[in-house]
Amino acid sequence: KGYDAFTSGDMDTLTTLMTDDISHTAPGNNPTSGEHEGHDDVFKMYGDLFERSGGTLQVELLDVTAKGDDKVVSRHHATAQRGDKKLDVEETLEFTIVGGKIAHIDESSSDVGAEDAFWSD
Repeated sequence: KGYDAFTSGDMDTLTTLMTDDISHTAPGNNPTSGEHEGHDDVFKMYGDLFERSGGTLQVELLDVTAKGDDKVVSRHHATAQRGDKKLDVEETLEFTIVGGKIAHIDESSSDVGAEDAFWSD
């Protein structure tokens, strides 16, 4: 449900899936990297991903695994194009669940250097 909401830009649904103090940590050294806290900041980062990619960002869910009672790990294939730059990486998201909602997302990438090159100006 969360992946469908993300790819369609349905922030209302994402809001219902996340705690009010949601945080998302993105790796690397680029404009989308770092700790994003709260709906506004997290959703701004998501908007930046789509804006910077000219709407070409695609994520294909590969698998989802529960880890205990409060963690879920998903793995997806991400592609995008920006001018002559292309992104083609595998990313992993570790979701921390609190009260049935996503409280934290810790993102990792198969190629942080490629992400930095793609998302940077």
